[in-house]
Amino acid sequence: MSSTPQWYMAVGGQQVGPVSEEDIVNNIKNGSVDADTLVFIAGMDTWTPLKGVAKFAPHLGPLAPPPPVPASARSADIIDYKIEGEDVQFVEVELDPGEACVAEAGAMMYMTSGIQMDTIFGDGSGQQKKGIMGALLGAGKRVLTGESLFMTVFSAHGAGKERVAFAAPYPGRILAMELPELGGELICQKDSFLCAAKGVAISIAFQKKIGVGLFGGEGFIMQRLQGDGLCFVHAGGMLTEMELGPGESLRVDTGCLVALQPSVGYDVQFVGGVKTAFFGGEGLFFATLTGPGRVWLQSLPLSRMADRIYKAAPQTGGSRKGEGSILDVVGGLGNMIDGD
Repeated sequence: MSSTPQWYMAVGGQQVGPVSEEDIVNNIKNGSVDADTLVFIAGMDTWTPLKGVAKFAPHLGPLAPPPPVPASARSADIIDYKIEGEDVQFVEVELDPGEACVAEAGAMMYMTSGIQMDTIFGDGSGQQKKGIMGALLGAGKRVLTGESLFMTVFSAHGAGKERVAFAAPYPGRILAMELPELGGELICQKDSFLCAAKGVAISIAFQKKIGVGLFGGEGFIMQRLQGDGLCFVHAGGMLTEMELGPGESLRVDTGCLVALQPSVGYDVQFVGGVKTAFFGGEGLFFATLTGPGRVWLQSLPLSRMADRIYKAAPQTGGSRKGEGSILDVVGGLGNMIDGD
């Protein structure tokens, strides 16, 4: 029996193979297959696009960015905005008459008199047109991401431009994401969505690999933003955007991943080495991201900040050292007088 790895391809809806790696590379070069062609080999969990297989990605060449969607062809409302603030930011959205945006309940900071609020099932991306079952299905997907059944739509009903602002829930940065420039889809951590133009669909993205689900920091489910509109995501601390080339990989702390394009492969690996795992202070697992595509990372995950606050709280045994109070000298007496 030959020891050459036996691959299979899905071309034109038909399974082709077995073929060798060299055959696949030659098909890439002559244009018979492209980055989205599905391939499979024993050991894989499922059929995978060529762009997601490290050994073939370098042969695909640079991927052209998706062409922008003309404004006249967009289904989502086209909105203007400005982001204010430094460490704790908010975004102000400007709406023309008839335009609307959708946001999580409780995110609104202020709005002008011509803005009307409506509470709806799901995200308002169109499932209401499919009847009550469509609305319930859209809302049910949101429940799986840990969000509310309802979202709030803010519509401009005045004679001129109206404004509504949404505040970040904790210190960090707000990112404006133009979905048409990102291929119409973005995968992000499930609590990062802030608001979007009405017409953007907010649903779930299941992680297929069990390692990602158990140790990826966001469980089996992440949030999927789809459509041709503008949306805003928030994350903690400073944010950085990185472009990964075909086959290029990056290892990051699982909590520091904010968002990625669907073309980026996402897996979770053990850090390796018992001493490093248990005494290195970086956790047992890290995320491995494989290009092509763009990823966004945060420097201060909410879980990391909350952990520091919890450990510093006097009620949990945290130290009052460094507060500059004379009461620090008397320890417990200071807690009593302060009401702690």
